[in-house]
Amino acid sequence: MNLNADLYLNLIRGGAASLAAQRQTINDLNVFPIPDGDTGDNMYMTIEAGCQVRPGTLSETADAVSQGMLMGARGNSGVILSRIFAGISKGLKGLQEADRDAFAGAMQAAVQEAYHAVSQPVEGTILTVLREGVAAADGADTLESYFDRMIDAMQVSLEHTPDLLDVLKKAGVVDSGGAGLLCIVEGMRDALHGKTPVEVADAGEHSSAPKVDFDAFTENSVLEFGYCTEFLLRLQRCKVDLDSFDESVIKDWLQEQGDSLVFFRDGSIVKVHVHTKDPGAVLSKCREWGEFLTIKVENMTLQHHENHMDERFKRARKKLGIVSVAVGKGLTEAFKEMGVDEVIEGGQTMNPSVERFLEAFNEVNADTIFVFPNNSNIILTANQAAGMCADSKIVVIPTKTLGEGYFALANLDPEQPLEELTETLQAAAASVTTGSVSCAIRDAAGAKCGQYIGFSGKDILVAEDGREDAVLALADKLQASQADILILFSGEEAPAEEAETLKTKLEKACPMTEVILIAGGQPVYDYILVLC
Repeated sequence: MNLNADLYLNLIRGGAASLAAQRQTINDLNVFPIPDGDTGDNMYMTIEAGCQVRPGTLSETADAVSQGMLMGARGNSGVILSRIFAGISKGLKGLQEADRDAFAGAMQAAVQEAYHAVSQPVEGTILTVLREGVAAADGADTLESYFDRMIDAMQVSLEHTPDLLDVLKKAGVVDSGGAGLLCIVEGMRDALHGKTPVEVADAGEHSSAPKVDFDAFTENSVLEFGYCTEFLLRLQRCKVDLDSFDESVIKDWLQEQGDSLVFFRDGSIVKVHVHTKDPGAVLSKCREWGEFLTIKVENMTLQHHENHMDERFKRARKKLGIVSVAVGKGLTEAFKEMGVDEVIEGGQTMNPSVERFLEAFNEVNADTIFVFPNNSNIILTANQAAGMCADSKIVVIPTKTLGEGYFALANLDPEQPLEELTETLQAAAASVTTGSVSCAIRDAAGAKCGQYIGFSGKDILVAEDGREDAVLALADKLQASQADILILFSGEEAPAEEAETLKTKLEKACPMTEVILIAGGQPVYDYILVLC
């Protein structure tokens, strides 16, 4: 059996269906015994975005799947997954069909691409499970036996991930990303054998017609905001020399036709987002270089009327902009008060996609944009988006916690030269100690289900029956009395009276420390302590 476009897309959809059935199980494979596991959700939303394509040739279909996953990638596991399928796409480049040998070569390219996506690859993760599975499958006689061998080896590799990572062994779980990948590959094998996967919505299907407010743009209206025009353009060899073509020709022309341009090229595909009053001229001109895979044109007056997003359309270009990730009404307001232009909603259990970052960069509209991911699982996504932004210089400050982001922002001086400012922000983030308190949802080392645990980084430091006791004990463990400032963010489950009481107790326990209480409203974490 050889692999063609229709079969390849069915394999992807089979993998998505398999993961969909196990996504909560994957979420639960969380090192920490708190409800912040989201690997299953991130991987599913990533692969599901790759399902929404129509098959062309095998090469074209693999490219489209890769592009869909790239734009839909969420979290570290989602970004790595998208790069796995980017590698497969590279390995299938130019092919109408793939036999076992060609597919094996594509899987080897997937391993290389996945490892290159991570600045410091760690064994005992999805990378190991993929690499060992692909290595074991080498030499299989058929495509079917290739998948069988790969899955058998991946299962063994997954079981051994705790032997490679102490954090997994201590938590008594296997690597969640590796488990998610195994689910996907198992679903792909099922589809290869003709088992019908759970249906994934087709790219051209909609549950209902889009709702249009006809009163928002009448026969007497004047086009004010133009059209939000987005498309994927496949460069054609009959129109350009792909090996020497400089895509800046397209970018430079588009910049003269409108604003809010987002532009990047990946192989023979060009992704464009532009606001223009003449989308017809844009589409007609771009056909000189290629043909369209997707097109979306929307009247921004309707968007403006529906969403009341005046700033999105009127925001002028400026030198410096700030994008930050946060969740919770209070935290969002606090970050905006610190000068953040665009707050992306996200954090544990809700990692934003690459596309959401690109939208934020476009809305900020600045020459240089500083980005604060504020979560270790979002840094890779932010970096991926940064490399795709054409109109702004993106500087990602790799903040791993909300506390690091908040304190770094407090040290932002827009008058500093760019390189010095970057160093200042990185140093400020590194100087912060962040601790969090949350309720354990299962037994763990040193903690029982239902207790409140206090932790910093990956270390559980305290476990108490009461929430207030956990906060006070954590503050003591973190030596809060030696800090100049203690910022206490109260979560959505923490009563205001309790938070005020805690502030008073912390002030008494830490007489030389300034204690600041902010009603953050964040989920998952009842309290976040930031020491600086």
